[in-house]
Amino acid sequence: MSEALNELGAHIELKRPDCVLGWTVAFGELNVDVAPSNIAGLVEFLGKDASCRFSSLVDITAVDYPERAKRFDVVYHFLSMYQNHRIRLRVSVREDEMVPSICALHPSANWFEREVFDMFGILFSGHPDLRRILTDYGFRGYPLRKDFPTTGYTEVRYDEELKSVVYEPVSLVQEYRQFDFMSPWEGAQYVLPGDEKTDGKPN
Repeated sequence: MSEALNELGAHIELKRPDCVLGWTVAFGELNVDVAPSNIAGLVEFLGKDASCRFSSLVDITAVDYPERAKRFDVVYHFLSMYQNHRIRLRVSVREDEMVPSICALHPSANWFEREVFDMFGILFSGHPDLRRILTDYGFRGYPLRKDFPTTGYTEVRYDEELKSVVYEPVSLVQEYRQFDFMSPWEGAQYVLPGDEKTDGKPN
């Protein structure tokens, strides 16, 4: 399997040196680093080339590396049912950089790209309807970025008096901010539910 994927990686690099920045084989998948401006061209080639035939778009996601200049990796997963191969394309982009949409080649990319935009704030140029898909339209921030607070910025509740949903800044009382990370199995003096029924001796 890895031999076939190595041959495939060499074939793709030979045919499309304008797109391929590098490639490796890991965990039974071919991983290809792609220049952002050439992602659509490579995706089209992978679908049509007789040795590839990656016709099924499985997923588009992203990974956040805040310490890098090119902060995000946009990751595409494709399946070739004809060759029984999988390929992962990776595009590294800056926070202010746009990635060309592949909706014209794979209509299913529409919602995938919207989700990546919603969760990471990555913009896809040429997308027909790039708006949030999982969060509310007025949502602030991008939840899967590493610097997004786990509590979020606002909380939503239904107000009985106003008879509508209201947004308010997150307010946590102090008791919820104190965490005790000791485990009861490491000697902490806790009384767990049911402990009061025993005499403390093992059965």
